[in-house]
Amino acid sequence: MLRFSFAAGLILLGSSALAQNAQTARVGTWATAPQAVAQHPAAPSFNRAPAVGGRTVRQIIYPSLSGGEVRVRFTNAYGTQPLVIERASVAASVRGAAIDATTLRALTFAGQPVAKIAPGASLESDPVAMSARAGAPLAISLFTREAQTPTTWHKIAQQTAFLSGAGDFVESELPTPFRTKFTNTLWLAGVSVVPAAPAHAIVAIGDSITDGMRSSLNANHRWPDRLAQRLEAAGRRDISVLNLGISGNRLLHDSACYGERLVARFRRDALEQPGVRTVVVQIGINDINFGYVPPHAGLDCDVPHVIVTAPEMIAGYQTLIAAARARGVRILGTTIPPGKLPPEREAVREAVNTWVRTGGAFDGVIDFDAALRDPGQPTRMLPRLDSGDGTHPSDAGYAAMADAVPLPLVMGAGR
Repeated sequence: MLRFSFAAGLILLGSSALAQNAQTARVGTWATAPQAVAQHPAAPSFNRAPAVGGRTVRQIIYPSLSGGEVRVRFTNAYGTQPLVIERASVAASVRGAAIDATTLRALTFAGQPVAKIAPGASLESDPVAMSARAGAPLAISLFTREAQTPTTWHKIAQQTAFLSGAGDFVESELPTPFRTKFTNTLWLAGVSVVPAAPAHAIVAIGDSITDGMRSSLNANHRWPDRLAQRLEAAGRRDISVLNLGISGNRLLHDSACYGERLVARFRRDALEQPGVRTVVVQIGINDINFGYVPPHAGLDCDVPHVIVTAPEMIAGYQTLIAAARARGVRILGTTIPPGKLPPEREAVREAVNTWVRTGGAFDGVIDFDAALRDPGQPTRMLPRLDSGDGTHPSDAGYAAMADAVPLPLVMGAGR
């Protein structure tokens, strides 16, 4: 028996429908990259996680692949103490913090309502008898005790999340208890489904340009979002697009604020995603820039201030390529977009881009530089594609990036 909630874009499945999907492999439908909350007494407010202990967090995610048997993955990747989630739920998001109560489902973990996650570990919920639809938002709610402090988050979510006053409001249909808003993702790492037919995932991984920095809030205007929309419009509803970008991330060096270096987090964040077949790598501008940023007292997010060379960056890309090939995953390279760089830094960008385009190391290349640059001033973005800081695209710029992706390439039909 099937019960439909068309307004929510959600299908609640009976056991017979679940059995029909039992032989189809699980695929990620949404994901984000965990990073450590900077631990420094002088950290500014935007580097501090909200105080959520003893309150209910409600976070909104947008699936990119339809499927059943929803599972939610939580992470304590950077915790120093166990993460204890007392209760959690998933439901169709209606508007803001409101949910469709007819779709509300409690999450369990090995049959228990409480999730206990050791430091450095992650935990996936039991499958839920519901089906998510691509593009239809889900609300994931969790309640922790007063002593729980976030040490693992995704800092720049570009999506509003909601925080209640004191108490457990995991089952609340109304938005009334959720009077505080924030734009981080706390402890939530991914959502997977079992699709009705074989499907697979594309992972987009990189820095703030993949994370969607300076794109419109709550609008899903990051370039991976637009790519997912293009695939669906082309009739490829069997492919999800997972965004594992971290703003400020570097290829070669860790940061207290901007996550582990990509060569270190690549296996966890890209190669271990359920159903991944192709990875698109977009990284490099921060490696080129951060070595020239002067050190300062207090929380210095740009440490280490290391000037990198093009050969060092190429060696880093080759590390990613070798790791992907060892797992049988296709890996696509992208050129570094223009960023108004001084001549010595621009020379590194151009050398790396030449290697990406002509080196033949990747399984294919997407030319984001060509998509964004001003033909009259090729070291700069076209003004209409620039968000205003010279480095991050506008909504139109992110759309231009996605439109520059050859669909046959990401679908696996050529170089």
